[in-house]
Amino acid sequence: VQLQASGGGLVQAGGSLRLSCVASGSNFGPYVRGWFRQTPGKDREFVAAISWIGISKHVSTSVEGRFTISKDIAKGTVDLQMNNLKPEDTAAYFCAFLGTPGWSLAIVTKSSSYAYWGKGTQVTVSS
Repeated sequence: VQLQASGGGLVQAGGSLRLSCVASGSNFGPYVRGWFRQTPGKDREFVAAISWIGISKHVSTSVEGRFTISKDIAKGTVDLQMNNLKPEDTAAYFCAFLGTPGWSLAIVTKSSSYAYWGKGTQVTVSS
């Protein structure tokens, strides 16, 4: 599985960005997709996750009410709509593919649960 994230950039505080992640390749199954973010010297932080089958989704409390995760099955993409961005949202954002079936918050919120990762896309929010 190859993952490609796009949509990062520089935006002023209060602005919006939309990240998109497309998966391709073999072993491309109907599994959970997630978004994580990372700043230098820190561990990857869970942002949001969505099931490919069904309606399960979850966002972290730090972005709840501002970020929305969605999927387009026809296009094979998972998007992260980020509104009211804050300087503390500045990070490299990574999309990830669980690679195994099932949904539980204990699993989908942990970076170690994900088998496949795309390269990060940088989001910088200026104050």
